[in-house]
Amino acid sequence: MHPADIKTAQRAVQFDLGRLRIDDIVDIAHGRARAILSEDPAFRLAIARGADFLDRLLREDGIIYGVTTGYGDSCTVTVPPELVADLPHHLYTYHGCGLGQYLTPAQTRAVLGARLASLSKGYSGVSVELLEQIVRLLDADLLPLIPSEGSVGASGDLTPLSYLAAVLCGEREVWRDGEQVPAAQALKEAGIAPLRLRPKEGLAIMNGTAVMTALACLAYDRAAYLTKLCTRITAMASFALDGNAHHFDETLFSVKPHAGMQQVASWLRQDLPCDLGERNGKRLQDRYSIRCAPHVRNTQGSRIASHDETKQAKQEKINQRAPNHEFERRHRKLESL
Repeated sequence: MHPADIKTAQRAVQFDLGRLRIDDIVDIAHGRARAILSEDPAFRLAIARGADFLDRLLREDGIIYGVTTGYGDSCTVTVPPELVADLPHHLYTYHGCGLGQYLTPAQTRAVLGARLASLSKGYSGVSVELLEQIVRLLDADLLPLIPSEGSVGASGDLTPLSYLAAVLCGEREVWRDGEQVPAAQALKEAGIAPLRLRPKEGLAIMNGTAVMTALACLAYDRAAYLTKLCTRITAMASFALDGNAHHFDETLFSVKPHAGMQQVASWLRQDLPCDLGERNGKRLQDRYSIRCAPHVRNTQGSRIASHDETKQAKQEKINQRAPNHEFERRHRKLESL
């Protein structure tokens, strides 16, 4: 897909302190929406406070995990002050060991959207400039080449997200118009200056589950599409076989306490003439494959219902805040003083 095509009839998805939906990430992934960073002064101030808080903590405490210390089990290792500024670069450099096929352009856009959503909550200690740089990549459709294998799961998509961090700084490679191009060249030709990450920004970008969250959003959207498609095919089969649409009667399904079953039956009623003809005017009972479709697809239907816990859990992941809970706790404590 050419970037010029992607920018046709796009809606805007605003990134700020508010909540996003699965549809927002999916639409950005497929080029139906573009990301914009809020210009609201209150939002910009909230982001700036996070970065200022980090500077304040460095001055007052002098010890911050992942800023003046090593990572993980190396948290007891002190980083000398003169090397603090170089630590983010070393972090994304030694995590650049992913394997497997690259994520597709749509998957990569979803990753950028998911990471931007989390960092925009103001508790990660990143600068407004970093958020704007992610938006610039999306606007120019310069997409980091991210290998699909290498995440350590719930502990974070450290390796995949290191490729985003590197590209923000003009390193590694990007997709551009379907071709692999060095990031430094692509940024230069797009008029985008590479970033120099501030202390903790490398950790903020990488220590999260944006890749898993993004892919889960796309999988959810695909599952919803297939469930509705299968239901529509069932309606076509019922119509072609001159079936009895009253099998999907609303009153009948109102006594079945299964949200997914009721949802599938409702979709079938939209496509079939359930309110026409006599109740037993045609075939008294259709075959199982037709009349029991709502029962068979109960689980699928319930998983894409608006109130379903699966959908809510995915949206919670999109809107999660800080990638480091200790930083958020200390931020809240000092901000209340």
